[in-house]
Formats: sequence, structure tokens, C-alpha cells
Amino acid sequence: MSSQPAERQTPEVLSDPTPASIWRSVAGCLITDRLLEWPPDVFALTNLVLDRSEAFRFALSRDGRWPPSRPLDWAHAVVEAGLRWSGWAQAPAGEPPDLVAHEWKAFCERAETPLEDLASGRDWRLAEALLTLHAVADEACAGLGIALDASDAVGCVYRARGRELLARTGSLARIDARLLRVLPKVRTPPTGRPAFSRYACVQAPAIDARWHKMPARHSGTDLRSEYATMLLLPWPLMVRAADFHPIEGSVQRLAKDPFGSFEFAPAERLDLALLDRVLTAARQEVNTVDVVVLPESAVDESELEDLETLLYRHGVVYLHAGIRQRADDPARPPNNWIHGGINPRLRKGGPLPSDEGEAWFHIRQNKHHRWSLDESQINQYHLGSVLHPHIRWWEAMEVPRRALQVVEVAELAIVSLVCEDLAESDNVAELIRSVGPTVVITGLLDGPQLTSRWSARYASVLADDPGSAVLTLTSFGMVNRSRPHDHGSSQIVALWKDPNTGVREISLEPGAHGIVLTVCMNRATRRSADGRWPVDNGTSCSAVAVYQVRASDSGSGLPLSRPTPPMAQLLEGEELTVLTGWAEGISEALAYAPEHLDALMAEVRAGAPWRAGLGLPEPSARLAAAIDSLGRLLAAVARVPAPGRFDAMLRVARQDPPAEPALDRLARRVLLPMLEERRTRQPAQA
Repeated sequence: MSSQPAERQTPEVLSDPTPASIWRSVAGCLITDRLLEWPPDVFALTNLVLDRSEAFRFALSRDGRWPPSRPLDWAHAVVEAGLRWSGWAQAPAGEPPDLVAHEWKAFCERAETPLEDLASGRDWRLAEALLTLHAVADEACAGLGIALDASDAVGCVYRARGRELLARTGSLARIDARLLRVLPKVRTPPTGRPAFSRYACVQAPAIDARWHKMPARHSGTDLRSEYATMLLLPWPLMVRAADFHPIEGSVQRLAKDPFGSFEFAPAERLDLALLDRVLTAARQEVNTVDVVVLPESAVDESELEDLETLLYRHGVVYLHAGIRQRADDPARPPNNWIHGGINPRLRKGGPLPSDEGEAWFHIRQNKHHRWSLDESQINQYHLGSVLHPHIRWWEAMEVPRRALQVVEVAELAIVSLVCEDLAESDNVAELIRSVGPTVVITGLLDGPQLTSRWSARYASVLADDPGSAVLTLTSFGMVNRSRPHDHGSSQIVALWKDPNTGVREISLEPGAHGIVLTVCMNRATRRSADGRWPVDNGTSCSAVAVYQVRASDSGSGLPLSRPTPPMAQLLEGEELTVLTGWAEGISEALAYAPEHLDALMAEVRAGAPWRAGLGLPEPSARLAAAIDSLGRLLAAVARVPAPGRFDAMLRVARQDPPAEPALDRLARRVLLPMLEERRTRQPAQA
């Protein structure tokens, strides 16, 4: 029986990719005029095509073709078109701004052009349209993240909508965040690396990103609002070898590379009495402590409530602490993360509270990479008595899906990392470089923070590009254990580096228990390599003072634990972010266009149709009630003539009425810092 040869399959011929096909494959939708209704969508589209084709390089051309000769002043026209587009997006009717409509028409006519024609520059008109639309859309994204020095209220409703979309979905675009994500850009690199946007960035969906807007700042509009005091606690001050526990049954004796698992679990609990005396001494030096920072795994999860209670009584507004959690189930590994706690009073400075207060707002930044202890590190930390030096020991921890939490506090955008995460050149690092946070705080369980060691090298990378200030903090107990052969011990527990003041090693002097680091905020320049003029509306953060804190002889006299459970939170963290975003919109409208307030309040309340258009759920009942509280605050100044309404609202928000309903008090606490921040940034115009 003869067999027939198998039929040869003709290989499928792939068609050349085009802007339209790339957008369909990534975003799952067509290029239609509906994209114009939301500028971040157009930013995502143009960024994707320009990136895939490498056509961004044409903006660096020195052959006279860029920027275009029409319009005559391209840079000015782009900025003006972006502002007008923001206003048009509030209620799209008629045509969008002329420059947007003109370039969009040119792009759509060429959307099926082979990408190679764009990449090679053969279709120069397509390159012009994409680069111009990208720049205008970027300008229309201004203010969707941290508030800017806006000179009018054009687009204030659109920007408030965008902030709610960001809080709820983790993206500024209407595209499914699982496919494509648009995030605010906080700063651009101060180095020579070209940046082609200054207000927004596009990220692949590999990393979940969440943006938290917390309205915590110093009371008033004087220079104190430009400073923050951070108490660095390099605890535990003593680490014993017995604090490292091999996981029973975890050792795998492979022929060439035996490995096992260990857990860091100190027996001693957090010394709250010592902390009380350290806080008392620190406040004697700097009046108020705004932020408390503890390194990786410094606090057991069970200690967190008492820790926040003590910090509340001392007026601390923000807690950054490495948390360790032992697993209840032996079959599951423990957890390790950075805990961000925000004081529900939402105020830096001011008189100390007399009440117990409600529960803090919590933000969790997980650790993504396990610590690995090899023979050299076991010898360096002298752990051979508990961990066999010829076995590679991996930290026993649950490895979660990767996500990055960005916490916006006043003019700062803060990102937290845990130890090894700082050293990884992965999608998280790429996201950080794209967003450009003002400050990156890394909690470590590591040796001395010398400029010659790994943490300083990776901190330098982020300080150079994107220009973030970077703080690393480790445990003094680990620093003291770190005694490599032929080297003495070091006292360097922290390292600070920023683009303005450079690098600073911070030691813990003998007899000290902590360090107060004072930082100052300054204006920073945003640059874009596509031909737009630089603007000085960013923020940088620099270290200006270091003080060694020795615990006072006596403490505050306050109880060290809470006698009763904390009050329930009035809002969840995401709801607080949404409320804060709308409060920022109110402050913007009050400052520049009070006539827009009624329209803005109609948009923020439940039932507004725009949420359905963006695919957002209605506000929860408690968020809707908090929004109504904002409305009642505004009603108190409704009859004040428009020119004086901002000042009148500021006076009302600064009041502290006795027996004020809890939600009304929270709404006032949220609105006041937004008003004061606006006044601080625009003293001549507010």
C-alpha cells in the first residue's frame, strides 16, 4: 500500500504592521474619532506607534525638518492646543481645537500606512502628525497627577474626572488597564537622556500600578509647608544570629547547589517605651515629626496598631515601616512588605491630639524578590552558627504579583521598595523611571549603606534618571553584624542621594537611637526633547539637615497602647483618593473660575452620566455622603462675591467646629490642604 506524501502547508504571509493594526492588537479597539474625546487615549495611541516605529528619534533631527514650520511657533501652539483640548474634553461638542483636528485628520488618512514607511521617515507627514498629537495630548494630561501652577480653570472638570479614573483603575486612559496603562509623570530626567513627554507616560500591563492621593501637609501657606521632618529608626538596634530561623525540612541536598529556606523573626518585640522617649527628644529638636521610617522587617504585624496609636499621639502623619508576618499555616510562607500608614487627622504639625482617633489609612507595597544568603554573606554577617555556610539560603516569603503603589502627599510623589527590589532591572524599575517619583524610600535588612556598596549604586541610578531623591535605611543591628574579614564595623545606617545636593552617608552615632532628617522641596524643571520649552512646575526634594536623636530620660507620659479598638474608617483609601481629587478640582475652580463650581459639583455627585461613559461605578454610599459634605462647605460661601470666595472658603475650612459630624470634619480636612497648597503654589494669583 503506497502512502501519499503529506500535503505541504503554505506558510501564512504576515502583512506589514500599520499604526491601525498595532493599535488593534494592543488596545483591542479601532482608531475612531471617539478617541479624541479623552486626550490620554490619544496619548496612549501616539506613544505606542512612535515607540514601535522608533520615530521619536525624528524629534532630535538636526536636518531642519523638526519642529514643523507650520504653525509658526510650534512649541507655543502645542501648549495652547493642549489647554483648549482639556476644556473641550469636558463637554465634547463641535470640533476639537484646530491643531488637534488638523493633525488627527492627517494621521487617520495614513493609519493603514506600513510602519516601515514611518520608521524610515519616508512618510514624513505621518511622523509630523504623530509627534504633534503626542505633544498636544501630553499637554492635555497636565495636572491629572500632582497639581500644577495653573493660571486658569480651563479643563478643571475634565482633570477632576481624570483623577477619579486614575484612582479607580490605575490608569488615566479609558483603555482596559490590563492591556495598556497611562500614568502621570512626576518629573523628567535632569540628565541628558531625552524625554518626549513631561506629564504622562505609557506602561505595558505587566505591572499593576495604583495612585493614592493623600491630603496631608503642614497647616498654613508659609515656608513650613515646603519642609518635612523624617525620623529614621534603624531598628532593631541589635540583631542576633538566633533571629534567623531555618525552615524545618526545607533543605534540598542537590549535588551541586544545595539550598534551603530561612525566616527572619526576632524574639524581641518593638520597644514602644523607647520609641516614646525618642519621639519626645526628636520633637524637642524640630518641634514636629512628620514621617517615621523603619527598615525592612522591623515591625511584627501584631505590633502595628499600638505603633500607630503612639505615633498618632505624637502627631506623626506618615509611617513607612517594614512589616513581617509569620504564616498561620505551616504550608504557606510568611509575608514581607512595606506598610504605609496615613494619620486620619491628615495634618502635619499643629497641636497634639487629645483623642484616641479613628483607624489609619493603610497602603501596602509588597516585596517582589527574595533575599538569598550565600556563603560570603553568611560569613559577613557571622550567621554560620544557625545557617550552614555551604547551603544557599532563600528567604521564606510569599512572592506576590508585581505591583507599584505611588503615594502622592502634597507636592511629593513617594514610592517604596523593599531591599532586593531596588537592585532589579525589571518592569517595576522601568515603571519608576517612567513615572519619576519625587522620593524613593527603600527599607533594607542589609549591612552598612556605604557609597561603595550595591544599594548606593542602584540609588545613584534613580537619582540620575529620573532624578528622584533616594533614601535607603537598614537596621543598625545588621550593620553591627556586618564584619567582613579584614574590615572593621561601620555605623552608616542610611544613605540619601538627590540630584541637587548629591550623596550623603548617614551614620548612627554612639548613644543615639535614631536620626532626624529634614528635607526641603524646591521647584524642578520639566523638559521634553520634542521642541517644547522647559517649564519650572515640577518638584524636587533635597536633604538640608541631619540630627542624631538620643532618647530623652523621660517619655511623654502618654499610654503606650490603645485601651479600646480604633474607630472604623470613614472612607477606604481609594475613596479618600477620589474625594481628594475632587477637592483639588474645587480649589482650582475657586481660585480661577468660581463660575465653574456648580458644574463641577454636578459632576462629582452620584448619578453624573460621565462615569458610565468611562466605565466607572457609582460612588459608594459613604463616599457620596462625603461628597455632600463638600457641597455643604461650599454652600457656606455661595453668597460671597466671586473675587473673595477663595479666601472665604479658606477661612471656613480652617474652622474646627465643636461636635462637627465625622464626615463633615473629614471633608473639611481634605479640602483645607488642597486650598492651602493652591495658595502656596500661586501666592500672587490665588
